[in-house]
Amino acid sequence: MFVVTNREVIQNANGLDQFGKRPNAKGPNELRLAEVKKRGTGWSVNYLDDELKKTEVEKLKKEFRLTVDPQQPHYASLRVACELTRRARKNRRHILFFIHGYNNDLEDVIETASYLEKHYGVEVFTFSWPANGGGVSGVLNYRSDKRDARASAGALDRVLAISFRYFKLLTEARRLELYEMAKNKHPDNAAQCEDLYVRLLEKECPFTVNAMFHSMGNYLLKQVIKSTSNEGNHLLFDNVILCQADANNLEHDQWVDQIRFRNRLYVTINENDYALRASRAKAGSEQLARLGHYVRNLSSRDAHYINFTDASWVRFSHAPFAKPAEKNEKVQEFFASAFSGGSPESGLRYYPEGNFFSVG
Repeated sequence: MFVVTNREVIQNANGLDQFGKRPNAKGPNELRLAEVKKRGTGWSVNYLDDELKKTEVEKLKKEFRLTVDPQQPHYASLRVACELTRRARKNRRHILFFIHGYNNDLEDVIETASYLEKHYGVEVFTFSWPANGGGVSGVLNYRSDKRDARASAGALDRVLAISFRYFKLLTEARRLELYEMAKNKHPDNAAQCEDLYVRLLEKECPFTVNAMFHSMGNYLLKQVIKSTSNEGNHLLFDNVILCQADANNLEHDQWVDQIRFRNRLYVTINENDYALRASRAKAGSEQLARLGHYVRNLSSRDAHYINFTDASWVRFSHAPFAKPAEKNEKVQEFFASAFSGGSPESGLRYYPEGNFFSVG
């Protein structure tokens, strides 16, 4: 899988130890791309060269019909976008952006990403920020991670903006070609032309691009959305899942309703979530009710709120997409559909008095 990070790189370390606990020494907006592969009981890490060779750009241009100039500089992000697209098309798997939360080292992050790939059949692309509290623990760890999340907002903004640019580049030229094919086939019938175009497009691009922001990853997204220099909030994702969001419930609609998406925006809730209750307690009375464990004030116009509180096997879980989903088929079905660009709330009971859907 591919990982993009603004963590420091430890040159003389091995495996996942190459990913440090602090932001990149060149600044928190400095990004590095790496490919991580399973090797026995551990993981191998291959950092990608920043700039691509002209010969590779020429090959990618030919294979993906890209409107790029190989004589101009192009970077590893283009290679990764092409490879993700290649894998998604070949294996008919959807792409899932995964942005993790508080107190996660790289082993935690990679294990979760690997779990998502294995259990949901998706291609996972991970953004990892320095969420280790700089080596401290307890309340200081939590507050340090919040500072790192704020500092990493620019890095995530860059990742989203670059991803949008390359995925747009990958689909734009082919869309025009397919439309011309449909138009030539049905020059005098607009309805048949559009129908054929849609079918050709689905065959050519049989995957969706979705995103899951987990825990404090939502606080990071909030900082991106609120920033006046925000450049990454484009129409990149089909579904956006704000999973067990460690962000204030209060006035959350002011930033949640600014998130752009093609199909659905989901906010998952578990009132018994042990991690969110702990995060609220750690910061004392300053910490307001968290979005991911509070079923009041669900006021977003665009979000679909999904309440997992009473679902069997969820209990105190902070990650209902993991172990609870293995035990509860309805939980599994929800996340499998959400990660695939679907609309799984259609089979759930809606409670208008609380403005949420409930998973039993």
